[in-house]
Amino acid sequence: MRLDQQFRPFFNWSVWRVAAALLFASGLALSVSGQTPPAQNPPPATPVPAMPPVHESPIAGGMPLSIDDAVKLALENNLGIQQEKLNPQIQAYGVARALGVFTPALFSNFNRRSSTAPPTDFLSQGVAVATSGNLATTAGLQQQTKWYGGSYSVAWDGSRATSDAPHTSFRPQLGSDLSAVYTQPLLRNFKIDSFREQLLLSRNSQQVADIQLQERITQTSRNVRAAYYNLVGAIAGLEVAQQSLDLARQSLHDNQRRVEVGTMAPIDIVAAEAEVASNDENVIVAQANIQSAEDQLRALVMNPSQPGFWATIFRPTEQPALAPRAIDVDAAIANALANRTDIQQLKKQIESTDVAMKFAANQKLPTVDVTGRYGVTGVGGTLYDYIDSTTPGAPPIATVIGTRSFMDALRDVFGNNYRTWSVAVNVSYPIGTSVADAAYAQGKIQREQENTQLENLKLQVATAVREAGRGVNTNLKRVEATRRARELAEKRLEAEQKRFTVGLSTTFELFQAQRDLSRARQAELTATIDYNRSLVDFEAVQASPIGR
Repeated sequence: MRLDQQFRPFFNWSVWRVAAALLFASGLALSVSGQTPPAQNPPPATPVPAMPPVHESPIAGGMPLSIDDAVKLALENNLGIQQEKLNPQIQAYGVARALGVFTPALFSNFNRRSSTAPPTDFLSQGVAVATSGNLATTAGLQQQTKWYGGSYSVAWDGSRATSDAPHTSFRPQLGSDLSAVYTQPLLRNFKIDSFREQLLLSRNSQQVADIQLQERITQTSRNVRAAYYNLVGAIAGLEVAQQSLDLARQSLHDNQRRVEVGTMAPIDIVAAEAEVASNDENVIVAQANIQSAEDQLRALVMNPSQPGFWATIFRPTEQPALAPRAIDVDAAIANALANRTDIQQLKKQIESTDVAMKFAANQKLPTVDVTGRYGVTGVGGTLYDYIDSTTPGAPPIATVIGTRSFMDALRDVFGNNYRTWSVAVNVSYPIGTSVADAAYAQGKIQREQENTQLENLKLQVATAVREAGRGVNTNLKRVEATRRARELAEKRLEAEQKRFTVGLSTTFELFQAQRDLSRARQAELTATIDYNRSLVDFEAVQASPIGR
């Protein structure tokens, strides 16, 4: 499929209006609008002579492209935006990691043990070796809570123990236990702990990533518009150079005819030929400028993986127009101070410093933790009674007096028959300067530094907005001045041509008038493009830095 066929659906105006509306609603400067117009009617647009028609040769058959279509293509294909779009996703997983600490966790273990030991009490007389074994399993749930730094653990145990030692009551002995433990800090780690600190910092990082994406979109939009105007200017510059070349060729042709009829010396043709060669060079340079401008725009609005990336030629469908607009610099400064992405990022950085300081201040407090424990237990197995033997030195006689199953042990547990509880208070406090003291002092100095940095940034933002507003007004005056200069240059050239026809002017003066007209046309074109670019910069500088 051809590249222009792939892009044609993007140029549907209704689709672009929806996308642009969403972007404008989010505060992104994608067009030279966004300021509230004054209450009075805006000044009427100053009529401007139409821009010179585009020279067809360098862009014949190119892909039609409006400035809004170029922005839309950039938002879809620009590699920088695609790269920046991954950062919010990365930071979202960072938040998920921080939240994962508070996820309940199941735990279990299985343990089997066997041991032999010599008798150690007087009841074991006559036994050479006592052998015991144990089989135990544990399962439970534990969690770090998100509120007040507490943690809990609930565990259930089941066990089976065997032993051939004399006077063992249960052989085998079945056991079951259910226990719960809750630990609650009262001072340190109560309002904030390391887990909650990391969660707050991760959320701040996620918001910074969103702001950086917004900044990249604004800057890319501004760069696309600037590149679009550069291409328009390069194409119009080629047309100006071509007009000057055609005018020089016409003068050369006229001089050749005058030489043929004997009204001009042959030497005067050399000057005309030199003028043609000079203007021919200007055309070559202008054609190279178009190719450079196309490369810049192509890198912004297309993806290198698209087929025909380097072969695509753009044909701009819009020309810069002169529409004077009232500029409210004070309102723009207030808007920039409230919405600039670099200011928002610095404020988020200050919030992160505040979180770190809050954590450090909390860690300076003594550790006072309350731990509560509660447990119930049950027992089962074959119960023996021991009767001393009548034979001297013989072991006691074991007699079975009852049997309890594992279900009996469970009934003990869930019946809360044998319970144990405890409450403990743990207190600790470092002697001397702690790590938290140093961290808090460091955070205070860093906070002061960031406050100074914020004030300095606000000053830079206000200066940049004022400079952008001044650029709009200056370029508007330049357009008016260059328009008058171009009109006067046209009149002068017309007068020089008449004077040259009747022999009252020289070839040098005629060519000088032609050069002056060429420069005047180029100056008017440059001023008009600079005015439109300054409007774009004035809107963009209120949303993000434009020098990056």
